[in-house]
Amino acid sequence: MDINTSDSDLVVVIMAGGVGTRFWPVSTARRPKQFLRLFGDRSLLQMSYDRVSGLVPPDRILVLTNEAFVPEVREQLPEIPGDNVIGEPMRRDTAAAVTLAGILCRNRFGNPVMAILTADHMIEPLPLFHKTLLSAVNGAIKQNGLYTFGISPAYPATGYGYLERGERVVEDDGIEHFQLLRFKEKPDRATARSYIESGRFYWNSGMFVWQTDVIMAALKEHLPDHVEQIAAACAHDGTEDWSQALRAAFEPLPRISIDFGVMEKAPHVYCVASRFSWDDVGGWLSLRKYMSADETGNRCFGWTQSLDSANNLIFSEDSKEVVALVGVEDLVVVRSKNATLVVHKDRTEEVKKLVEQMEKTDS
Repeated sequence: MDINTSDSDLVVVIMAGGVGTRFWPVSTARRPKQFLRLFGDRSLLQMSYDRVSGLVPPDRILVLTNEAFVPEVREQLPEIPGDNVIGEPMRRDTAAAVTLAGILCRNRFGNPVMAILTADHMIEPLPLFHKTLLSAVNGAIKQNGLYTFGISPAYPATGYGYLERGERVVEDDGIEHFQLLRFKEKPDRATARSYIESGRFYWNSGMFVWQTDVIMAALKEHLPDHVEQIAAACAHDGTEDWSQALRAAFEPLPRISIDFGVMEKAPHVYCVASRFSWDDVGGWLSLRKYMSADETGNRCFGWTQSLDSANNLIFSEDSKEVVALVGVEDLVVVRSKNATLVVHKDRTEEVKKLVEQMEKTDS
């Protein structure tokens, strides 16, 4: 299925509203994960922009973020028109964000195909991602349906949602399209293992493709209050009342995901079986695969000295500071401004609990 992106009238929407507490102390409520430079000179947000900049012009890229982060997004992505950076006034989960993006796309661009992508994931290699995305674009047009991206599970993860596939409907030059039977919430380990053994399940990537009119029709059916409230606010897009109108629209909305609010209930839902490498960069240990190890298994970012220490991950933001280790193993050590984290590698998932505990103490 050959496709030309200009014919498809594609608009890319980058969702950049996450908080990323598992990367504390580098990631904080004021500087969440998507703005961090964990892999070199470009932040995760900038890398997300780079990933699609060859497919669409900057004026056809929207970034949805928390209104407090709008200046940071505009600073990191000066190529995108300022009005294309949309600040959500409060967290109302992905259904509200998708509704807002859909109405803005309808008002500004007509009936484009929307690609809903993430701001804080690692995806490689780029050519295969492009091929898969454009195949989904073409599928969304031909099937007149809602598309998502399924990731082949590498292990029985309990931190991801899962997708159960049905019959194959398209084979497009190596890219397989399947009917989607069910969205499953994050399972326990035994259930996740059974999913993998069945061969019918994918990880839910949280990325979507659909025509604007198709998703808006589904939203009107399943979440009519979302559409009514946000459409009224979008009548003020580009005016001085925009921010206030958006806040009034978001305030009464319940927090609900697009998966639960629409995708689980809608007919004609499909997924592409994605063969590219996908990583949600969910915590400090996820950096290991991108950092080379020394002869003792230590992986270091920043100035580090060690003696009789092995299999540690050290991340220091300040290149002038030294982090020194003596006689320790299997630790994650993070130095950031006025905070230091030391945690055993087997307990890094508890960093989120630590941050929640500190927030309660401060309040």
